[in-house]
Amino acid sequence: MKKYLFKQISIIGLGLIGSSLALSIKKNKLAGKTLGYAKSSNTRKKAKKLKLVDVVSDSLSKCVKDSDLILICTPLSTYSKIIKSIRMHVKKGVIISDVGSAKEKSIKQIECLLDKKVQFIPAHPIAGTEKSGPDSGFAELFINRWCIITPITGNSKKSVNKIKLFWKSLGSKIELMSPERHDKVMAITSHLPHLIAYNIVSTAADLEDVTKSDIIKYSASGFRDFTRIASSDPTMWRDIFLNNKEAVLEMIGRFSEDLSALQKAVRWDDGERLFKLFSRTKKIREKIITAGQDTDAADFGRSKRIK
Repeated sequence: MKKYLFKQISIIGLGLIGSSLALSIKKNKLAGKTLGYAKSSNTRKKAKKLKLVDVVSDSLSKCVKDSDLILICTPLSTYSKIIKSIRMHVKKGVIISDVGSAKEKSIKQIECLLDKKVQFIPAHPIAGTEKSGPDSGFAELFINRWCIITPITGNSKKSVNKIKLFWKSLGSKIELMSPERHDKVMAITSHLPHLIAYNIVSTAADLEDVTKSDIIKYSASGFRDFTRIASSDPTMWRDIFLNNKEAVLEMIGRFSEDLSALQKAVRWDDGERLFKLFSRTKKIREKIITAGQDTDAADFGRSKRIK
């Protein structure tokens, strides 16, 4: 009889990440049984059709009963309500983890709601696309992607190691980090770029002397990439910004100062300053490619060119 890493895994939320987890868990045979919960009847219907998990449930309490691992894959604003709904129905020793992009605030919310019989071990797979919904998931999403685990006081070494093994089994590279450091790193590498993308697309749409049809018709690759980022799930990103407010505001301040310096360089024809900055950022891009975080293929690896 096969010994699984977890006898039973429950996935709360069956969007892109939740559905990808379900498919990857199944593909890598990490659980004897998988259960999934979705609030929306339409999502549950799709999940059943796609056979994402063994059991699709409309009840949180039934979904988590007897599970060894519970994965919360919903927007950050839902965490408190979910924990309050499941805490009386989980078994002793269960590991609860999440996939959220902000940690400090959510950890504080959850810690005060759980007792010592539960191991809450926060995690964040740095993987995803601009797509959402159960039919957007795929089993290979986490392969060669970083998963940052942010252990908290009270986590046992055994439980942390089990979560590390879980994500490694999905193909992820593992990094342990404090919640504080995680939130600062994500603020500059993920959250600020998304905020800029949302703002640039919104600004372009509001320009009075440029029609929306012109924006769409003549959008260059840079703007197209911003629109891809800006099409990410609004609920998820609203929650991320509000839950990592301090770090995001700090990075916005730094960015605004640097942008102001760039503005002066353009205004005063300071070509030398612009060239130095652009050369420096080009080297950073090269380091990202060398680290395997992106491709150096033409047109950023797009399979089909837009003509």
